[in-house]
Amino acid sequence: YKTFFKLTFAIALQNIIVFSVNLADNIMIGAYSETAMAAIALVNQIHFLMTMTLGGLTEGVIVMASRAWGKKDLDEVKRISSIGMLLGCSFALLFYLLVNIFPQFTLKLLTNDMEIIETGIKYMRIASMTYIFQTITSILLATLRSVETVKVGFAVNISALVINISLNYILIFGKFGFPEMGAEGAAIATLIARITETAVAIIYLKFFDKKLNVKLRSFFMYQKSLFWQFLKVAMPVVASGASWGIAMGVQTSILGHMGSTTIAANSIATTVFQVVTVVSNSSASGASVLIGKTIGEGRIGMVKSYAKTLQILFLCIGIVTGHTLFFFKDIIITIYAVSVETRRLAITFMTILSVTSVGSAYQMPCLCGIVRGGGDTKFVFINDLIFMWGIVLPTSLIAAYVLNLPPTIVFICLKADQILKCFVAIFKVNRFKWIRTFDNKRIEEV
Repeated sequence: YKTFFKLTFAIALQNIIVFSVNLADNIMIGAYSETAMAAIALVNQIHFLMTMTLGGLTEGVIVMASRAWGKKDLDEVKRISSIGMLLGCSFALLFYLLVNIFPQFTLKLLTNDMEIIETGIKYMRIASMTYIFQTITSILLATLRSVETVKVGFAVNISALVINISLNYILIFGKFGFPEMGAEGAAIATLIARITETAVAIIYLKFFDKKLNVKLRSFFMYQKSLFWQFLKVAMPVVASGASWGIAMGVQTSILGHMGSTTIAANSIATTVFQVVTVVSNSSASGASVLIGKTIGEGRIGMVKSYAKTLQILFLCIGIVTGHTLFFFKDIIITIYAVSVETRRLAITFMTILSVTSVGSAYQMPCLCGIVRGGGDTKFVFINDLIFMWGIVLPTSLIAAYVLNLPPTIVFICLKADQILKCFVAIFKVNRFKWIRTFDNKRIEEV
């Protein structure tokens, strides 16, 4: 309990600050222009795809490094981190090139509104420069998280929050003698905040960290066998993250072609949902570190005991989360300066999410935390492919384009998998066949 809650709430505090940066962007740009808010919402879907791909790499780092931490092999932790950094920076550069070489084509996949596209391109050209800084920071924090150093994440992200909100106010609205820059101002504020995050993380590792003793040369520690092992573990997670990110882009495209009101309402509901569900999402990372470390220590009997207890905790967190979103949705929406129709639709979307969040809080940490942490990284990828591409998206496309159903029904179709996956999670976790080596052998067989 002590380890799980220490990890979960420290990571939650870190993540709530990250999402608060997005929420601040959302609120302040919404007060400036609903068109600008819709444009940034679409650009953020592309950023979300990059973040999900990066998230796969950071989860790969956590799964492998936490097991090495359980064995007290710090050199292996650093080698794993260097592999994650190499692959992460490569992905970040690829995304940067794609959105800058094909900006209009990229945004046209999400909407046909040329005013939104033109505003989005201006924002995207600047915001895409944050990708490399976000990648470096994420890999460094994932490495620290795998050795149970989580407090530094708070310092990293609080610095970004303060800088981003301050600069948003100055640059979006043109305060203190600065020009009124709108969406471009929000992008510049975010870029400066990301650079600050990276600087704080590097300073901590250089001067304050007592566990890893990371040097610049630590990121050039290469071991061929470990590299291929990392690919086996991380690539299914990366593929799962990329698949999920693409699917979210398709979901946004479906809603995006239903008008700017639907785009804005979805942006509000999704951003608020991310903040409210931060504890349940963080519990997955906490569970992954806990399970991975315990396996590394060779205490397999305790792994099974922890898995049973964690499921109860996940469900309790989900119930609290769902109630919180439901009872505070009407108060939250008053923060936004949007039209009456957008306000009404956003409240409806948040009501739906208050129900599906209970399912999300159980199945996501079960599959992405317990099962992945146990070494079975392929299962979540296959499961997501079946549910997202086999059920959710086809159903939603039919609802939106064939049956011409209203946005509320389409939104329900898009979120239905969060409940359906619970049945898979119950069956998968309680069979305990996910406790594996990184060669994909069950521990009992080794």
